Amino acid sequence: MKSFKPTSASRRNMTSSDYSSLTKGVKPHKPLLKRLTSHAGRNSQGRITTRHQGGGNKKLYRIIDFKQNRMNEKAVVQSLEYDPYRTAFIAKVQYGDGTLSYILAPEKLSVGDEIITAESAPLRPGNRMQLKNVSVGTQVHNIEMKPGRGGQLARSAGLYAEVLANADGYTDLKLNSGEVRRVQWTCLASLGQVSNAEWSLVNFGKAGRSRWLGIRPTVRGSAMNPVDHPYGGGEGAQPRGTRKPKTMWGKVTGGHKTRNKKKKSNKFIVKRRVSKRNANNK
Repeated sequence: MKSFKPTSASRRNMTSSDYSSLTKGVKPHKPLLKRLTSHAGRNSQGRITTRHQGGGNKKLYRIIDFKQNRMNEKAVVQSLEYDPYRTAFIAKVQYGDGTLSYILAPEKLSVGDEIITAESAPLRPGNRMQLKNVSVGTQVHNIEMKPGRGGQLARSAGLYAEVLANADGYTDLKLNSGEVRRVQWTCLASLGQVSNAEWSLVNFGKAGRSRWLGIRPTVRGSAMNPVDHPYGGGEGAQPRGTRKPKTMWGKVTGGHKTRNKKKKSNKFIVKRRVSKRNANNK
């Protein structure tokens, strides 16, 4: 974690990730870059469907290989790089035939390291293998939910899932949220924890830094007029005025479960995540 001298009010508490581990002087590989159209939270009709998005610095998307399904082919790490579209760092790897690709970089991965995807591989960070061959207690990331689909679980900075059990064709995984989920043990997963674990401790320090990331201001409901929000109105600071917390459209929220009770994948959830409020009361 990098801190700054308090040369101004915004610099006093500002922090940022430590990029010293990244390879210096390396430019992104052009064939693995593409420009994504910015929609600023608007749908095809031009209406805002996701608020607080827009602006920000221009950036190019890095095409990440989430599948990593080139079995039994060794790859060498060429560089560790920054990715503007994700919180984790990425690694550029080169296979024996000269093909380059980007993957999510785990902690403790260095330039020059060899990684491999196989049904069973050495227990080293970056190697990818089937869950049935991963020992209990091991940390894994970029986990497939269905064989061949590509990694979908534990992809953000600092995340990992812990292997709890392997039995009857399924592997039980404890996710970062506390949820225990069951997936087929023929799914692939990468070993280790995703890099840049200190991202959760970053303090932006000033509003402008959010604007650079394309995050627009969020206005409190209590600062609005009654016509604009259920919390609006009143002289000075007023209480909420409604028994249950509501969105600006009057929909009850706060503790309300949003997952469909009839969703087919519910049977794979062994244990639901525990809310922070309930966890603190215990």
